[in-house]
Amino acid sequence: MTWTLATAKDRLSEVIRKAEQEGPQTITVRGREAAVILSKSAFDRIDPSKPRRNFKEFLLAIPSLEGVDLTRDDTPAREVNL
Repeated sequence: MTWTLATAKDRLSEVIRKAEQEGPQTITVRGREAAVILSKSAFDRIDPSKPRRNFKEFLLAIPSLEGVDLTRDDTPAREVNL
């Protein structure tokens, strides 16, 4: 949703609640997009100052597939008349 600066100031609690529930809220100044209000969780996902895992750590963090049946079904596909 887009808010003018004056409206965002008057209804700051609502702007923040909508950012948490609906996603980023844009604020305009004199008709030009000037700022975006994000929820803390959305900001945390894109925060460049947070240490990032490297690819190896990412792969090692994947849950184990032990016990998951990964065999392929050999049943032939059905006939389709085109």
